[in-house]
Amino acid sequence: MILAEKIIRLRKKLGWSQEELAEKMNVSRQSVSKWEGANSIPDLNKIIMLSQIFDVSTDFLLKDDHEEFATVNEAKEPGINHISLEQANEYVEHKIAMAAIVTKGVVCCVCATMPLFFFMAMAETNRFNMTGDIASVLGIVCVLIFVAIGVSFFIKTNQYQDEISAIEDAPFELAYGVHSVFHEKRRHFRSTYNLRLSVGIFCFIVSFFPLMCVSIFSFEQDIILLMVAVLLFMIAVGLFIILPVSAKYDAYSNVLKEAVKETETSRRAKRAEKLAEFYWPLLTAIYLGWSFWTMAWGTTWIVWPVGAVLFGALVGLVELLHKDTP
Repeated sequence: MILAEKIIRLRKKLGWSQEELAEKMNVSRQSVSKWEGANSIPDLNKIIMLSQIFDVSTDFLLKDDHEEFATVNEAKEPGINHISLEQANEYVEHKIAMAAIVTKGVVCCVCATMPLFFFMAMAETNRFNMTGDIASVLGIVCVLIFVAIGVSFFIKTNQYQDEISAIEDAPFELAYGVHSVFHEKRRHFRSTYNLRLSVGIFCFIVSFFPLMCVSIFSFEQDIILLMVAVLLFMIAVGLFIILPVSAKYDAYSNVLKEAVKETETSRRAKRAEKLAEFYWPLLTAIYLGWSFWTMAWGTTWIVWPVGAVLFGALVGLVELLHKDTP
């Protein structure tokens, strides 16, 4: 079997069109068409890239007497999954689909109390003949509806558990060429990931600015309540930006994790991330609880600069304790 026939069969085996293969090879569709029509032969670099993408050896592609469509590597140990390029791509697609569903659920839960604050603000000014009792009832009903919708999204993620278990719940090894392909994909995606992560974190940081400014310069309760709703909305926007892109980047990293060596720097970053996941939501809850209890919004904003300094001190303390642990 000649090279042209092998390219056609391998491409169709993966379900790719000529355009899709051309995109992965960074060539034009016409080039792929010429290869498959035996009108031209790929150069050596393209042969190597084809072997990595199709998970076959270069000998298989170049030697006409090689007819068997077998992958280069078999599982080295029993019980270890052998992940092909197609399976790795499907895993990433499922992780992205799961992230889209989870993001909707998280946004629903974060935005659940926004109608409550809006109705309370309307009750403060007696707009729409809104009373405090009516505002409370409507707000609580909206909270329950939003939370129920959010939970329903979380439940839907169960449909992908079987598809991702081969990589996340069991030891695996990558087929020949998969690591280099995904390493390149992650490298190209890193700039997009960093940009969206920065934008999302910016939304988190500035989310309390409107509330802080209104608290300092205005004591009208309806405006303050509306700014709380704005704070929640900006947090939801930040999560909507960060969660999908983080899931995709993590999916690439999970595929490559068999070759990743955890450094001391990465371990420190993980410890700081775990602390942040607990610390900042707790600080936000303390800020809102203290502010609503005392209604001293012009004073309670001091929680944020003090909390930022305290977070740095806690990170240092965690590292000190970890260093002393045998």
